[in-house]
Amino acid sequence: MSSSDLRIPRLGYGAANVGNLFRELSDDEAWSVLDAAWESGIRYFDTAPHYGLGLSERRLGAFLQAKPRDEYVLSTKVGRLLRPNPDHDGGLDTANDFHVPADLRRVWDFSEAGIRASLDESRERLGIERIDLVYLHDPERHDLDLALAEALPALEQLRSDGEVASIGIGSMVSDALAAAVRGADLDLVMVAGRFTLLEQPAAVDVLPACRETGTGVVAASVFNSGLLASRVPRRDGRYEYGQLPDDLWDRLVRIAAVCDDHGVPLPAAAIQFPLQVAEVRSVVVGGSRPAQLQQNAEYAALDVPVALWENLAAEGLIPASVRID
Repeated sequence: MSSSDLRIPRLGYGAANVGNLFRELSDDEAWSVLDAAWESGIRYFDTAPHYGLGLSERRLGAFLQAKPRDEYVLSTKVGRLLRPNPDHDGGLDTANDFHVPADLRRVWDFSEAGIRASLDESRERLGIERIDLVYLHDPERHDLDLALAEALPALEQLRSDGEVASIGIGSMVSDALAAAVRGADLDLVMVAGRFTLLEQPAAVDVLPACRETGTGVVAASVFNSGLLASRVPRRDGRYEYGQLPDDLWDRLVRIAAVCDDHGVPLPAAAIQFPLQVAEVRSVVVGGSRPAQLQQNAEYAALDVPVALWENLAAEGLIPASVRID
């Protein structure tokens, strides 16, 4: 059973974009995005050292330092340490989709010392001592067995020591998420792109594991790489950094038609769908423009009729294993 009583807001901002994900933002542009999130009522902010080689943490921290600390929830991630890149030739970190100088490199470290160092270095970049929630970031990309044996116990110890209120993992891989939920005493898991209006593989293994253990879910990447971010989906939309398969396109068209029948914008349904399930505590959205944050907050607050979910279920677009509450 989860041991944390952290109350996490239902809508959060994932701060990868202010780490120059996909395109460069000036400091002023990044501040405007964060200000739009705050003014729209968002009070949960998630970041990571991975995002822009620390740039996201520095920008988010500078912004939040001006806000009352008890008015927001802050999470970051551990598992990758940032160290000087001896091979830096003046280029950018575009291999990882971040438009920042590649003068640092990411070094995996799942040891207790590495986990503690990662947290301490994040505090320094953020300029904020109290980090509420720490996720182990993409453990399956390094060594899931090592994560279960060393990194997650290290996080449990950090929580026991009072260093953080809550712990979890963040991943795009359902198997890794389910294994971590069953293998450690986690408070929350960040499920990225695996429980969305378009596809719900996490409903098969992750949600049942969370239900059994009392672990909460934070749903991220709910727009499936932007496919669900517009009222009218586009056939040439990006999916998992590649081409959209025909079967998913057909499914997307059917979902959009049901939303249209109920007068509900597709992005509003995408944001609100995960929150219909009891295990999901929060949905985290991104955005690189202030208008996107304002619009997403409006979508999150829109009144969506229960009949929409009922119709999606009747057409087989929400699997029977998803328990809507």
